[in-house]
Amino acid sequence: QLQLVESGGGLVQPGGSLRLSCAASGVAFDYATIGWFRQAPGKEREGVSCISSNGDNTNYVDSVKGRFAISRDNAKNTAYLQMNNLKPEDTAVYYCHARVGREYWGQGIQVTVSS
Repeated sequence: QLQLVESGGGLVQPGGSLRLSCAASGVAFDYATIGWFRQAPGKEREGVSCISSNGDNTNYVDSVKGRFAISRDNAKNTAYLQMNNLKPEDTAVYYCHARVGREYWGQGIQVTVSS
């Protein structure tokens, strides 16, 4: 079992930054591929970024490349999404996702980019 809790969301102006955290409890975090997804109102959930279990491999959706950075600290059972140069179109509920044998989801956290 793995429980995921996101934090760090909120309201930010365009061009600003936020860092999302995904704290995991339970076993097997070290073996999990971690991803961040987001869902904007009226849109389907989309994958934003993912990171391999040892952190060596990362991937990003084209719309966030060069602005977002995913990382993880297995000693702290935590993954992060650093979001820079935020745009209004980044506004969404962001979800942490883990895949290790089965899939796990966090409850989601709101990120709003607006002036």
